[in-house]
Amino acid sequence: MPELPEVETTLRGIQPHINDQIVSKINIYNPNLRWPVDSTLPSILKKQPLLNSLRRGKYLVLVFNKGALLLHLGMSGSLRVLDQGSELQKHDHFEIIFKNKKVLRLRDPRRFGSVLWTTDPWETHPLIQKMGPEPLSENFTDDHLFLNSRNKTVAVKSYIMNGHVVVGVGNIYASESLFLAGINPNKAASKISKQRYLTLTHAIKAILSNAIKQGGTTLKDFSSPDGKPGYFSQQLNVYGRKAEPCQNCGKPITQKVINQRATYYCTNCQK
Repeated sequence: MPELPEVETTLRGIQPHINDQIVSKINIYNPNLRWPVDSTLPSILKKQPLLNSLRRGKYLVLVFNKGALLLHLGMSGSLRVLDQGSELQKHDHFEIIFKNKKVLRLRDPRRFGSVLWTTDPWETHPLIQKMGPEPLSENFTDDHLFLNSRNKTVAVKSYIMNGHVVVGVGNIYASESLFLAGINPNKAASKISKQRYLTLTHAIKAILSNAIKQGGTTLKDFSSPDGKPGYFSQQLNVYGRKAEPCQNCGKPITQKVINQRATYYCTNCQK
């Protein structure tokens, strides 16, 4: 699944081509995504200027005068900026054609992604309004994780992956951040000290910032809007490295399922 760095990479890739552009046409080739695509979008958005594009968590938000589109890439989705007239490919379900002859096209083989339209302020949408702070924002303060972890008995890995606590720390980056902070992912969230949470907060920021800089993590389903893969996977310390030697101490990396997600860590370096 594309995680926060992949979605941010997508946003940065599409913005120069679509910001301040006027919609010429919208095509809905398959409305049956996670939720049905609003069939009135072609008439609603025709000739409408795109006022802004941004990211909130793993949602891409396209803001128009009449409302906003909330786009989610699901498990296997991707957005491409193409030239008008580009051949339609299998699993291409939705596209926006702009007057500059650029096409923003959603491809989603598994159809777990979404294209949602709202006329209310997008920040108040039920899928958005209860999200935690952005991990790279000032709202993700040094004491946020500690203050919200008291009386939490869940494993710390599950805790930092909870979008109500902080958004966008997906499975890969949770494992990598906990390794960098030297924290065992199995440990109860409430049992971790304030100082160690400070270290973890800085680790999350560092890991996500580096992943964005590198263009996201290369998985079988992800590539950036220009079709290029991300390169952060070349720098993964623990994720996907079961039984391989830890790059710090040489002990084999352990894999365990926590909350139905594969988790990788070093039992020697992470306490």
